[in-house]
Parts: sequence; structure tokens; C-alpha cells
Amino acid sequence: MSKRGKKTEVAVDGENEAAPPEAKKGKKGKEPEAPILYEDPPDKLTSKDGTAANMKITSWNVDGLRAWVKKKGLDWVREESPDVICLQETKCAEKALPAEITSMPEFPHKYWAGSEEKEGYSGVAMLCKTEPLDVTYGIGKEEHDKEGRVITAEFPDFFLVTAYVPNASRGLVRLDYRKTWDVDFRAYLSDLDTRKPLVLCGDLNVAHQEIDLKNPKGNRKNAGFTQEERDGFTQLLEAGFVDSFRELYPDQGYAYTFWTYMMNSRSKNVGWRLDYFVLSKALLPKLCDSKIRNTAMGSDHCPITLHLAL
Repeated sequence: MSKRGKKTEVAVDGENEAAPPEAKKGKKGKEPEAPILYEDPPDKLTSKDGTAANMKITSWNVDGLRAWVKKKGLDWVREESPDVICLQETKCAEKALPAEITSMPEFPHKYWAGSEEKEGYSGVAMLCKTEPLDVTYGIGKEEHDKEGRVITAEFPDFFLVTAYVPNASRGLVRLDYRKTWDVDFRAYLSDLDTRKPLVLCGDLNVAHQEIDLKNPKGNRKNAGFTQEERDGFTQLLEAGFVDSFRELYPDQGYAYTFWTYMMNSRSKNVGWRLDYFVLSKALLPKLCDSKIRNTAMGSDHCPITLHLAL
């Protein structure tokens, strides 16, 4: 994302790194404020009607799969032990995938999508313990699908879509493209939803409301918090979908999933909530919990986990 004004953080997703603004010198003798951190509460493993959770999905923007593997990301995945792990911003052609992940016995069914034109750009993956009924790539539009941003898996009770949504970029040079993407992606999801309910997970590259980032005032004209991107997410929800985290934790602040590597943003919890589990409304009765695993390291994003009782 782009340069921030004074008193704001720089939010950078891997597509367009920007230089940080110079830190404003504080007054002499003034102690810095202690950061307000988010503590992920214990997992809720039953739905509202008391049905036990039996489907666990994790999503993580790994900011480069090969580096993330070297940082022991797979150890965390094994400990978390989801039924499906979805990864975004893999930045890795299928031929260059590390053996540590291609040979993982825990997930015998593995699916990869990458950019056709730029190696080491974008890319998503889905690793499943149980084989899906069907797997498709993209959303059926060449202008979007060449960047390797979407994998859809059909399971008996739902579709699972993982996405790495395009960043509007520094200077908002891709904002018009992003607006087109939002319309086309919403149409794709709405069509799926007519067939069976869906779970959308991934880096959606938008902080929807002011509560979803540390410094909303200074970021209104920056990628990820423009009114156009926020409106696009609102329109997605109005089409029959639900932000699962906000459904369960409507007033929870300081719950972020992305922190730029610059300016010690993560230790200060100066972040953005860019990663989501969005559900068809039909799946709401089956929702148990939507988690932000903010202590897991290895990327500039943290993983998120969804519990469903199907």
C-alpha cells in the first residue's frame, strides 16, 4: 500500500511496497503509549444450537511460500491441524514448490494456482485432508484468472473459495481494476451460492470498517481503506454473505491480521484486518467460531481459523 501521512502506519501488502513516512519526533520526556494487544479467546467448538464443530479451516497469507516454509510455518500448521489449509500470496511456481509442503502426508490433496505472466507474484494454494468433489481455478474471466488468485473446492455441504484479492496499489493505480474485480467476484460468488452455500477465505485486501484498522483517519485515501473498496465489501455482504468474525465479535477492536514489517508495527499492534472468513447466510447456524491466530509468526499476516458444525 501507499505512503501514509503523519501519525499513520504504512500498510504494505506484497504487491506494492512503499517507503514509511519519517517518524514524528515525540516531545521530550513523554513516555510512549503501551500498545493495546488482542488476545485470541478460547475456541468455541459448538454452534448456537449445541452441535459440535466438525470442520476446521485455516487461511494464511504467507507472503512467499518458500520463505514461510523456512520460517517453520508448516510446524504451526501441523499443530493447528485444520481439515483444510488455504494459503495466499504464495509467490511460487508449482515447479519450484518446496518438497516439505508437496510431500506433506497430512494433506494428501493439494491444489495450486499461480500467475501465468509473472513468476513469483500472487498465487494461492489449498491443501485438504479429504478429497473435494471438484476443484476449479479462477472465476471464469481471463483478465482476472491469469494472476492465479482463486481456487474453489466443492465439498458435500458447501463450496470453499480461497482468494487473494488484488491490491489497489500505491497511488491507487489499480483501484479501477479492483472495482471491476469486486463486481465480477461478487457475481461469481452469488452464482455459487445459488447451488450450495459457500465459505470464502483469504486476504481480501480491505479493512471494512474503522474498527478494522489502527489508524483509519490517515488511511482514507490509501489502498485497502478507500471508500470504493469498503463499499465493494459492503455490497458483497448485502448480496447475502456474512463477515464471520464481526458476526461473533461485533465490537472487538485491535483484532488485526496484517502488520507492515516496518516501524515495529506488529509489536505495537499497528495493524489492519485484511483476512476474512465470509459465509453464506445459510451457514450461520453452523458457525461455531472465527479465530485470529495473532501470535503465529512467519509472515506479515497471521493465520485465521474457522470452526463449523456441518
